[in-house]
Amino acid sequence: MKKLFLIVFATTFSAITVSAQTRTPGVDKREQNQQNRIGNGIKNGSLTRQEAVRLEKQQGHIEHIENKAKADGNVTAAERARLQAAENRSSRNIYRKKHNARSRS
Repeated sequence: MKKLFLIVFATTFSAITVSAQTRTPGVDKREQNQQNRIGNGIKNGSLTRQEAVRLEKQQGHIEHIENKAKADGNVTAAERARLQAAENRSSRNIYRKKHNARSRS
């Protein structure tokens, strides 16, 4: 009985560990925040159509990087750093595009 319990516990624990390594709640939350920022820029006219398309494409690239990192079931520290760097670039670009002199007329 103890042996069976240990096997079940070990299997459950390893499944939880694997799912915890592939989860990226911080990345997901930040992606959503950046999507909202782009949406707000489109609504209030501070982003042109071309700027919005380019920013959306950049968000798609970040999602591609995230999916690629999750593909093997483990998001390493290097992959997390790459994701964070891509999100930092995207955030800067959103800010710059929303605050430049161009606007949708």
